[in-house]
Amino acid sequence: MKFTIHTSSLDYSGASPWTISERFFQICWGFCWTLFCKWTPKPLNSWRLFWLKLFGAIIHGKPFVHQRARIQIPWNLTLHDAACVGDRANLYTLGPIEICRGATIAQEAYLSTGTHDFSHPSRPLLTAKITIGNMAFLGARVFVMPGVSIGEHSIVGACSVVTKNIPPFSRFAGNPAKCLSKSE
Repeated sequence: MKFTIHTSSLDYSGASPWTISERFFQICWGFCWTLFCKWTPKPLNSWRLFWLKLFGAIIHGKPFVHQRARIQIPWNLTLHDAACVGDRANLYTLGPIEICRGATIAQEAYLSTGTHDFSHPSRPLLTAKITIGNMAFLGARVFVMPGVSIGEHSIVGACSVVTKNIPPFSRFAGNPAKCLSKSE
């Protein structure tokens, strides 16, 4: 797992790891999503995808993003055709998240690309990419840690905590998630 260290938080001044322009765009994003997207009915998915693209998300084909999904920083998000981000799913995109073709992130799942270096007194922000493979399925309230990859066609059961990579064609569940079965 390769982490990116955001060094501006290495000093003790409490400074943000984000530049002023990044913070400005994050505020603009939050305002625009709330004003233009959060209230929209499901059939207005193309409208929500338009706003995601406008703020730098990479969109391939036609994924679905629920109007109550939460996306922290859209320019760190890549969505592929037929990917689905469910109701109240939280994509904490402090670093990159890629959701591949046909993958489903169920309701209230939480994908977090950020953590902190607790060995350093200032606890700098660390980020690592999360990748969800083709046709993978993450059940309701699954939590995925930074740097984790979920293999294609894998299923992660509801309320599981994924701390390590999951191989393709596997079924995992639990806290921490453990393999229930693997097939090819």
